[in-house]
Amino acid sequence: MFFNISDFILVSIITLLFYLNMPVISKQVIYIPKGSTNYIITYLDKKGYDLNYIDKIIIRLIGYPQNGWIDLKRTSMSKYDFLYKIDTSKAALKHIVLVPGETYYFFLKDVAQELNISQEKLFFYYDKYKYKKDGNILAETYLLPQGMDEEQLILHLFNYTNNQYKKYSLKIFGQYNQKNWYKYIIIASIIQKEAACVDEMTTISSVIYNRIQKHIKLQMDGTLNYAQYSHTPITHNMIKSDNSTYNTYKNYGIPTDPICAVNFDSIKAAIFPRDTQYLYFMKSLDGKKHNFSISYKQHIKNIRLIQKKRKIQKRKHSIKKYKAKKIKVKRKNKKSKKKTKKVKKRSHLKDLWRSVK
Repeated sequence: MFFNISDFILVSIITLLFYLNMPVISKQVIYIPKGSTNYIITYLDKKGYDLNYIDKIIIRLIGYPQNGWIDLKRTSMSKYDFLYKIDTSKAALKHIVLVPGETYYFFLKDVAQELNISQEKLFFYYDKYKYKKDGNILAETYLLPQGMDEEQLILHLFNYTNNQYKKYSLKIFGQYNQKNWYKYIIIASIIQKEAACVDEMTTISSVIYNRIQKHIKLQMDGTLNYAQYSHTPITHNMIKSDNSTYNTYKNYGIPTDPICAVNFDSIKAAIFPRDTQYLYFMKSLDGKKHNFSISYKQHIKNIRLIQKKRKIQKRKHSIKKYKAKKIKVKRKNKKSKKKTKKVKKRSHLKDLWRSVK
C-alpha cells in the first residue's frame, strides 16, 4: 500500500514535470485582457494556447496574470516558462503619435523606424486588412509595445480604430454602418486637411455640403495631399495630371477614400456642419484662419484684397531690408575709416622715430 502511494506520487511528479516542460510556440508579444483568471485562461485557450484546469492552478500558485501587452522575449519556450511570464512580464511601451491630417504612408514609415520593424511588411499587412485606402487608423497618441510584429500591430490599430468609430456612431446615430460611417470619415479628412483651426471646422464642413448640394466641384487643394503627396505643395501641373478621385478640380463630390487620419473634432464637424450659405474660402493674410464668402464676386474681392495687402507687406519688408543694409554699410565704412586713421597715426609715429635714430 505504502509503495503504491509512493509510486503514484512519483509518477504524478514526473507527469507534471513532463507537462510543464512541454514546448509552447507563441508570438513574442501577446495581449492579455482584463478579467478573472478563468476569463484569461478561456481567452488564451481560444487563441490556440491549449490551456486547461491544471494551467489555472499553476498560474494561481505563481500569482495573478498581468493585463495588457506581455513581452515573452522569445517565441519558443516551455509551458512553465510561458505561464510564469504571463504572471510576471510586461512589454516595453513606446509613444507613437499619429498627427491629425497625416497620411498612413508617412505614419507607417515613422512607426517602422521608431519600433525597428519592417516597413515593407507594415505596408503589406496594411493593404491586406484595410477597409479604405486611408482613415483606417484614428489620429491619436498610441502606446505600442516593442517586440510586436507587423501583422499584430496593424490589426491592433485597425481593431482599436474600428471600436472607437463604432462607439462614436452608436452614441450619435444609435447604430454603426461601416459603409455610411466612412462617408463621414472622407468628409472629415477633407476638413482635417483644409481647416486652419478647430473653431472653423464646422464652417469648412458647411462649404463642402453647400457645394455638393449645388452640384459645384469642391476644388480643394487639400484633397490632393493624399498618401505620399501629404506634404507636397499643390501646383497647376499636379491638378492637370492627377486623374484619381482625390482630384476635386476634375471630379464632382467627395473622393472614394479618406485623404488622411482624422480625429473626433473633424468627425463631429463632418456630421454636424454649421448652417451657412458659404461656397468659397481662402486663407487670411496671417494664414491662421480663412476668409469665407457666399458669392464668387466676393471671393475674388477677398483674393484681390489679400494680394494687395501682401504686396504692401512685401514692399515694406523690402524697404526695411534695404534700410537695414544701408545702416550696416555705413557702420562698416565708419569702422574702416577709424582703422585707416589709426594706421596713418602709427605710420607717422614710426617715421618720427626713424628720424630721431
